[in-house]
Amino acid sequence: MNQPPPSPTVDPMRRRLSLAAALLAAAPLGNLHAAPRAASPTRTPSSTRAGSSFEANRSIQAGDLLVHYVDAGPADGPPVLLLHGWPYDIQTYAEVTPLLARDGYRVIVPYLRGYGPTRFLSANIPRNGQQAVLAVDAIALLDALQINRAIIGGCDWGARTANILAALWPEMVDGLVAVSGYLIGSQAAGENPLAPEAELSWWYQFYFATERGRRGYDRNRREFARLIWRLASPKWQFDDAIFDRSARSFDNPDHVAIVIDNYRWRLGLVRGDPRLDEIEARLARMPAIGVPTITLEGDANGAPHPPGGSYAKKFAGPYEHRELGGGIGHNLPQEAPAAFASAVRDVAAMGDSSAERDDRRRSLAGWSALAFR
Repeated sequence: MNQPPPSPTVDPMRRRLSLAAALLAAAPLGNLHAAPRAASPTRTPSSTRAGSSFEANRSIQAGDLLVHYVDAGPADGPPVLLLHGWPYDIQTYAEVTPLLARDGYRVIVPYLRGYGPTRFLSANIPRNGQQAVLAVDAIALLDALQINRAIIGGCDWGARTANILAALWPEMVDGLVAVSGYLIGSQAAGENPLAPEAELSWWYQFYFATERGRRGYDRNRREFARLIWRLASPKWQFDDAIFDRSARSFDNPDHVAIVIDNYRWRLGLVRGDPRLDEIEARLARMPAIGVPTITLEGDANGAPHPPGGSYAKKFAGPYEHRELGGGIGHNLPQEAPAAFASAVRDVAAMGDSSAERDDRRRSLAGWSALAFR
């Protein structure tokens, strides 16, 4: 695996090469709202204990947000940033996280804007949900944590954000693990009509385009999310306790605004932040991704998604696609945590030379023996 450089600071010039940095610079100043507590040899959230919940154990000011996040594993381990989607939350990675932390990775799992305890720093900040701003949020978090490079993994919205970081900021990404492959989009692409059956699968996007849809989602957040879970993962036998642990995140006061803006932006119904226009223009060209990548797809994904073989040419570097059987649906990391964690380990090795890989394996083996003897 490719060990990230042990630099205590982030090179500020790298971030200033894009409009993302301009947006971050416009955000309120100050790096820490609540400084991370002193690192212990392992920082494992309570979810690793049977019967307990998976909860954020850190918070930090990053860009426009006070981000609450899970930080697990050794502080000096290879960083892994895991990003959730809609209508899900950090529970997507509740079982993935301890698997990776036990192997010596430092795992960061943030609540996105509009989810859980994450909050905007000001009432005056637009509640924007377009694809570029979610990527800017991820950059801001990595900067605040002084992480130069990381493996990025994602599902649903999180996979799209991971795609964007890998495509536009490859110097930050040691490897990419993305459920459903290449998901970068554009408003221009959103103007193209699909076949009727494909349009039907996007019914909620058209519902959200209306005021009735906004009010309906606001009034029925939990019912709506439960329906999407059933449709997107028809064979996943989740119980009320599993659902309720995520559903609490939708009580965030900005949740509805972010979700509605995200889907309306895709249809060109809202303008988006003009400071992100250059980034969106680059994304509209559908850039190839050159970092080591593993894409994953479940055999029972009921959500709209591209066919597994349709996007292989978008990955120009070391690449592998994995199809999972056994009734795995859209929320793949939560339904098949071992397979997702394995992909994270393997994508790290894809970018290593043999000597680096052997050194890394010895290092992680030593950590595991020390932490769990």
